[in-house]
Amino acid sequence: MSDMYDVLNWDAPELAGTLARGLEAFGVPTPQTLEEWARAHFYLSKESSYVEQEWRPWPFQRAIMACISNDDIRFIDFMKSARVGYTKILLAAIGYFAEHKRRNQVLWQPTDGDNDEFVKTELDTMLRDVKVMSRAMPAHLARHKDNTLAQKKFMGCLLHTRGGTAARAYRRISVDVAYLDELDAFLRDIEKEGAPDKLAAKRVEGATFPKMVTGSTPKLSGFSLIEERYNSADERFKYAIPCPGCGQYHPLAWGKKDDSTGFKWIAGDPSSVRHLCPNAECGLLITQAEYLAIAEQGRWQNADASITIDGAGVFRNAAGAIIAPLQHIAFHVWTAYSPAATWADLVNEFLEAHEKALSGDITKLKTFHNTTLGLPWALEMEKTDADQLKDRAEPHTFGTVPRGGLLLLAAGDTQDNRIEYTVRAYGRGCETWLVEHKIFYGNPQEDQVWQDVAEYLFETEFPHAAGTTLKIHANCIDTQGHNTQAVYSFVHAHTDKRTFAIRGRSGREKHIKDGVSLVDIDWRGKTRKRGLKLWQVGTNLAKDLIFGRLSIERPGPGYMHFSKDASDEFFKQMAGEARVERATASGKESRWTSMRKRVEAWDCATYMIWLETHLELTKKPAKYWDELEAKVQPAIDDLFAAPMTVADPAPVATTEPVAPAPAAQLQQPPRVAASSFASAEWSSRGFR
Repeated sequence: MSDMYDVLNWDAPELAGTLARGLEAFGVPTPQTLEEWARAHFYLSKESSYVEQEWRPWPFQRAIMACISNDDIRFIDFMKSARVGYTKILLAAIGYFAEHKRRNQVLWQPTDGDNDEFVKTELDTMLRDVKVMSRAMPAHLARHKDNTLAQKKFMGCLLHTRGGTAARAYRRISVDVAYLDELDAFLRDIEKEGAPDKLAAKRVEGATFPKMVTGSTPKLSGFSLIEERYNSADERFKYAIPCPGCGQYHPLAWGKKDDSTGFKWIAGDPSSVRHLCPNAECGLLITQAEYLAIAEQGRWQNADASITIDGAGVFRNAAGAIIAPLQHIAFHVWTAYSPAATWADLVNEFLEAHEKALSGDITKLKTFHNTTLGLPWALEMEKTDADQLKDRAEPHTFGTVPRGGLLLLAAGDTQDNRIEYTVRAYGRGCETWLVEHKIFYGNPQEDQVWQDVAEYLFETEFPHAAGTTLKIHANCIDTQGHNTQAVYSFVHAHTDKRTFAIRGRSGREKHIKDGVSLVDIDWRGKTRKRGLKLWQVGTNLAKDLIFGRLSIERPGPGYMHFSKDASDEFFKQMAGEARVERATASGKESRWTSMRKRVEAWDCATYMIWLETHLELTKKPAKYWDELEAKVQPAIDDLFAAPMTVADPAPVATTEPVAPAPAAQLQQPPRVAASSFASAEWSSRGFR
């Protein structure tokens, strides 16, 4: 009897552990939301985070995570700025669906290169550092067929990771969950088979609980895939906080000059920035520290607050009653919500972009709009008016340089029976004056016309209003058309005189200086062993800059002066293109497109922008212009002249600077309260 008792009460921990692990496959895990799983398991890796540590979601992230793990919601779109933690949410979702729900997934990045980088720097480090994933994926640290750049095999499910440029990347995949990261960086039409989000949606159609998550920083309005998805959702949500003064919920808004809400600050003091409550009866201005203190009390709500989502992902109507989740929802969030960025830095970023826009360069303003506000960029005007340009022309004579012009540049274009050059004088801040638009008639295949061009470019001395003379400092000429080899020969003969061969590129250019290549010279049967540099011009970007400068209404940085000696045809050519939507092999694109047959003056202006960029005139220090000014128009010349007055430059017709709020309101001591997700040390940064 004693022996039987010993057998029945035998204690073997090793056997018990083995048995428990074997039975796990037949068990059902305790239900968890994505947020609960992330709080228990997720970790920020050192390779992809500023600080290596356990992860805690920010208040505005909680509802997004709850909706991702809600099986009743089929489509979730996230139109976002930078610095709002979307990549971490995406990684946490991948781990959650693989380890907790064991569902097949696919993640598309815009290109194969983007996919490889994401897997190496983000996904693999997550699998390494989130300890629970080692149980779900035994081969996570090994070189194994179950662990590749294109596929990760977990216990009971698969994750496919692919670049999204080829149609084959969307075939032969059946999954439960699909993700598209940085959707606006994808081609709009994948090998003529359709938009990437439509192809991806087909991959989850047969799933029991189908889900597709897309996220992106938007780009150009009207061509933004994430904007289209955002607008087509059943509802669109923004994160709203309760006002400490009146209690009404409202989202954070950037606001414009005369808006009754948004950011306000004392001119010249970005650290004084506050957010204005939109309730006219309240009008409370709160600091970022106060926002951080009440952020946990926020909620997501649609435009009229008729539907809200709390941190647990519960949907309610205006009366507070719980309602069923919607199948397709979209979120918009921007950098102001993030505790990783200061409001003062956002104001500084805007002011720097606005300063650039005053001189016609709207690129930084576009970047601010896209990556900080999380909104698509839209040009308010897309075509220049010829009559307006002619009306603002000034009475200086062709062939002479007005006061303020310190450096001459020339840009040329060839036609079958002529060569045309525009000469502009550059001054401080890239303010420019039209000195001449010269046409050389003759066949570009013959030497005589090129001799005339060379004499004009390299020997002409242009009289300056200060009594000195100037020669053309540098020039460029377009090589496209029927005269390519003739242009190559001319440039090759005069490279020592700062002469450049250029070629426009109007596709998906990344910069005004869009690259350089070597070309062979073959002129009249002769082949040169050494190639000539052919510079590519990002024409859409250059024309955007011209358009911005033409929008400046008063003399100053970036302003373009014209001469009354210019012909009516010249002004018509300067207004001869518009930025319009065009169908291309990769889908719809916005490009500058000719609206008339002749646009040589506009083309020359475009090439002039490339030359200015190549010479880095916008980066020249004040000392550079001081030295030119002392040489070209000495101060003694103005000894007995009336002092010049230059009006303040007007802003470009784009985003307006925010009007500062009354100083008395802004200078009140900030009411700093405790925040549950930002330290007291952080909350006090940048505030008086």
